[in-house]
Amino acid sequence: MSQNGEEQPLLAHPEEGQINEAASGEDPPERRYLIRKPQALQYFHKGVLKKAQEKERVAGRFELFFDLLYVALIANFADHLSEEPSGVRFVKFILVFTPAWHAWADAKENANNYYNDDLLQRIFYLWIMALLVLYGNNANFIEEISALRTTVGAYMLIRFTQSGFFFYYSIASHYHRVQNRAYFIMISVGVVLMIPLLIDEATVSNRVKIALAVAVILWEEFSYILTFGPWIPRWLKLDYSTAVDIEHENDRYTAFTILVLGEFTYAILVGSPARGGLNLGVMRAVWTLTMAFCFNSLYVYCDGAIEGLHPVRRAVWSSYGWLLLHLPLSAGLLLGGHVSAQTVLKDDLSSGQRWLWGGGLGVGMLGMFLLALLYKDADRPGRLLMPKVISKPDFVLLRKNQLTPF
Repeated sequence: MSQNGEEQPLLAHPEEGQINEAASGEDPPERRYLIRKPQALQYFHKGVLKKAQEKERVAGRFELFFDLLYVALIANFADHLSEEPSGVRFVKFILVFTPAWHAWADAKENANNYYNDDLLQRIFYLWIMALLVLYGNNANFIEEISALRTTVGAYMLIRFTQSGFFFYYSIASHYHRVQNRAYFIMISVGVVLMIPLLIDEATVSNRVKIALAVAVILWEEFSYILTFGPWIPRWLKLDYSTAVDIEHENDRYTAFTILVLGEFTYAILVGSPARGGLNLGVMRAVWTLTMAFCFNSLYVYCDGAIEGLHPVRRAVWSSYGWLLLHLPLSAGLLLGGHVSAQTVLKDDLSSGQRWLWGGGLGVGMLGMFLLALLYKDADRPGRLLMPKVISKPDFVLLRKNQLTPF
């Protein structure tokens, strides 16, 4: 019976292979669309969160396929740097890894707000992935003008396509209209700023290009923070504004972090570097695996609180802190994990490789610590074995009254 007293139709005699969904209590099968009008999956209306569906969202099928490309993309960047570590290669790594991260973050933002799995969105993912293949194959050789132009040109097309989709969504749906168009304009400005990077060195020096690339990276970070934050709706007194599906957001960042941790495990098996029985290589491989396992545990369990508040729910500053910290965290774990895996085969590391190893793991650990600080604990005193924060100037780590018997 329905809530208004009307009888719900049941399939009394289902045919062979047909499922009685009403009787089983399962959700009806998901509808598929060739072309579907974009729908904002969540938004704020006068400060009240509205959602298109109440069930918990997880990463879509094409989002996970999109991530697979990044397994090879970021490994290629890390491998190029670790082969011959130097200051020049490290700067180049930052300049090519960060834009790739921005492309992933924008694809994630797109799916967080408008995932509808229609033909147009699938073509969008395939087009971006094709451009990333072009980007990844040339990014390590940007000291050559042809590779530089290919890399920059591919990235310009990626960013213009991604921002263009936000503009398209602003036409089809009014809930995020102002912020989507503001983002389109700001990213378009960034694309125009990249044009001098295509000019040869005789006209525009490499130092100027590096400075310009850094400026574009910072501009893109600023564009995201400004347009999708609460400031534009507040200044313009908008009734509708963007919102984040926190479960989906957390799921996507967790997936990317696990993807990065794959750098620890990939090279300890590919090519069987520890073959030959129980040897030193096996021990190093197991220790590398153990480090990845510990980093994964630290990330998944965050600050260790049983009851708490996610940084995205806590405040604007903690929300953006949590989002932005994932960039250096991922870069650090990527480099530290890549060199860690190399120790299975190598008895000696160069000075540069040791710096990448220690620095990468250090940045990763610091990132984990800072992420944990952004969570707000709601556990009563004494519930946990150890306190979360060293809050006293005398650096007391553990007090007697905070211990509880098992």
